[in-house]
Amino acid sequence: MAAALRASRILFGLLILLTEGCQMWALVLTSNNNNPVVNEFESATLSCLIESTVTVHPRIEWKKLSKSNVAPSHVYFLKKFTGDLEGRADIDKATLFIYNATRKDTATYRCEVTAINDENSLGELYINLTVQVKPITPRCFVPKSVPVGKTATLTCAENEGYPPSMYSWYRNGEHIPTDYKSNPKFLNSSYKIDSSTGTLLFTATTKQDTGEYHCVALNHAGHAECGSQRMEIYDINIAGIIGGVLVVVLVLLVITIVIRLAYKRGYFAKKQSASSNYKASSKADGVDYVRSNSVDDEGDFRHKSSFII
Repeated sequence: MAAALRASRILFGLLILLTEGCQMWALVLTSNNNNPVVNEFESATLSCLIESTVTVHPRIEWKKLSKSNVAPSHVYFLKKFTGDLEGRADIDKATLFIYNATRKDTATYRCEVTAINDENSLGELYINLTVQVKPITPRCFVPKSVPVGKTATLTCAENEGYPPSMYSWYRNGEHIPTDYKSNPKFLNSSYKIDSSTGTLLFTATTKQDTGEYHCVALNHAGHAECGSQRMEIYDINIAGIIGGVLVVVLVLLVITIVIRLAYKRGYFAKKQSASSNYKASSKADGVDYVRSNSVDDEGDFRHKSSFII
């Protein structure tokens, strides 16, 4: 029994040594951060660490993957930077450093290491780089005047920030909550806010909604806001509208009565008969004066018709 136990221990030890030996001959890649996030114009580190290899000088390549079906493009090949990274990148062993990162650098990158003396000669590691972009000043629209009880739509948008901006509205410098019931100052208001699109919709305006409004666009890289604009809520003058309508109706009624009286007194009929009695003068009966084809020496006209006396 003792001999059998000793033999099993020896076999177990040999197995461990064999496993460790295989690992030493295998290429292993790791990373300190597979999803780095930086702001625009900052430096980005794409960590690719060679944990183990027996190859003295492994070949290192970096490729930028496209979201479409386009083939990956080299950014580091044959110890040279190409494409967008040329002149603003560096490499230390297999780790890639990008200086002055821009929004175009946001992509998935692949670190490829070829070690010809290792059991598995090719190793790959994927790094997802995100370059955040600060929002620009949003474009805001605030209606200048709205009647009480009517709807009003305020809009705010910008398209430069990355990740896409979220929006918040302020009235007289105070933040407008998404739920108007959470702040006593907005209990009399009735509105809906869409933080992703920047739309503030008043379903039924009140006098309390009058004020100075401005919007703020915000993401992880920073924020930007538009200038304040005033919205005035006014009462509709129902009495004035009704009075105006009555005046117009009264004027039309007076004009109608005047026209009917004029017809009854014959003003329009006399004028029509006078114009119909007029006739153009006709030629003298039985007489036809025709100018002769030629004028005689005295310049007289010839008499073509005879007179009956």
